[in-house]
Amino acid sequence: MFKHFKAALAATALTFGVAGAAMADGHQKVDDIHFLIPGGAGGGWDGTARGTGEALTKAGIVGQATYENMSGGGGGKAIAHLIETSDPGTLMVNSTPIVIRSLQGVFPQSFRDLTPIAGTVGDFGAIVVHKDSKYNEMGELLADYASDPSAIAIGGGSVAGSMDHLIAALVMKNAGANPMDVKYIPYDAGGKAMAGLLSGEIAALTTGFGEAIELARQDEVRILCVTSTARLDSAPDTPTCDEAGSTGTEFVNWRGFFAAPGLDDETKAKYIAALEAMYDTEEWVTVRDRNGWVDIFNSDADFVAFLEKQEEEVADLMRELGFL
Repeated sequence: MFKHFKAALAATALTFGVAGAAMADGHQKVDDIHFLIPGGAGGGWDGTARGTGEALTKAGIVGQATYENMSGGGGGKAIAHLIETSDPGTLMVNSTPIVIRSLQGVFPQSFRDLTPIAGTVGDFGAIVVHKDSKYNEMGELLADYASDPSAIAIGGGSVAGSMDHLIAALVMKNAGANPMDVKYIPYDAGGKAMAGLLSGEIAALTTGFGEAIELARQDEVRILCVTSTARLDSAPDTPTCDEAGSTGTEFVNWRGFFAAPGLDDETKAKYIAALEAMYDTEEWVTVRDRNGWVDIFNSDADFVAFLEKQEEEVADLMRELGFL
């Protein structure tokens, strides 16, 4: 799954040394960026926008960054706002859900109605429990799920049928259980979902690894498994879901940025140059490692091709799981 994502990572590793060094010339490339965030505070979109803005401004690549959270409609409210205002100074953060929700018809728009700027980071999925949970390892949760799926409420920071729900279903399917039996509890953004886990409203949480790693370091939660094909350097003691009994499970959520439709080529080029330059800065390394993200960079036409390919693959998976 997502073989094109692996190819993008490989290509990025080869080109960062030259392209990144060429772009990171210490000159400010954009005066101001207003980041539009389609969900609430504390989620993956919020963290990505604010972390990116932090790196860009501290490195002197962007003069000033502002932020606006706009929840609603599974992200559709922010998309519609960006289209209606056509503000060339705004970049909206988004990720795999823009593909999933447009396929589902949650909102009428797709990435084709916007100006794709660049994919910037990848974040693997994770199955997380409270630090005091009876589940010390994924196999125990899988055993209870196989016995009585209705007894295990699994939360996520988005609507039913969304990416978080999809990951939970994929994990259970690959563990040999019925993915359609997942008792999924939706929350508005990852921060609220994490609060639900910490308060005991749900038994487990499906979320981005980057959203869980800091709380795991603080011993507030336990990450049972991560949806990567190999253990992550930032959490070498955390097993992959494949190791933990969900055979072959792999899922990575890209995050990136979009501008309003009809954006002029000069402004688009400035945004792309700013984001590309960011990767060669110490400020970005600090933000990236703090969040457990994986570097990617595919911009403009390459980003569009990436989105089109993912749309095909996600649609196939959703049909298999009965979500389409």
